[in-house]
Amino acid sequence: MPELPPSVKGFSTTFFTMFKHVNTEQYPEEKDKYPPKPRFHGRHQLNRHPDGLEKCVGCELCAWACPADAIFVEGADNEEGDRHSPGERYGIVYQINYLRCILCGLCIEACPTRALTMTNEYELADDSRESLIYEKEDLLAPLLPGMAPAPHSMVAGTTEKDYYEGKITGATAEQIAEVAAREADEAVAQDDAAEVKEGGA
Repeated sequence: MPELPPSVKGFSTTFFTMFKHVNTEQYPEEKDKYPPKPRFHGRHQLNRHPDGLEKCVGCELCAWACPADAIFVEGADNEEGDRHSPGERYGIVYQINYLRCILCGLCIEACPTRALTMTNEYELADDSRESLIYEKEDLLAPLLPGMAPAPHSMVAGTTEKDYYEGKITGATAEQIAEVAAREADEAVAQDDAAEVKEGGA
């Protein structure tokens, strides 16, 4: 039997497909009926320890592992009274450019502290290039009950190793009081600045 020309083969595929049932998923109207799989890699998230300190130590290994050069990290030293993570350093700047990111997951494999993971969120489309560059504030995990917002000191009597071994279960009363005192001082400073501005006007 003679071989059919390639063009005839192609058109035959189109012809027979015309008579098949079309399975159309109504998006976004019925998107709740089609949730992503549990292992789906979507938008990134910067995780926290149970007391609220950040897990990211600003090591930049995720940026080095990224094949699309989509991640920018800048580390800074923790100081007494301004501690964001256990240990010596934290990520003061953390950006992911989702115009470049290919959601491959190599960054989360490279992270030594499990600070960076990927969520199931997949709706990343936007009409602005600037809004697709996610900053640290966009990526940080929300505070859960029992957490205190950083910066604050580590749990008294613990070391960085205790944090990474999962021995911390939540914020202590001392940490919560420290955060409350800092927020009160910031509120007073803002009120003073507002009064000075009004007086100068």
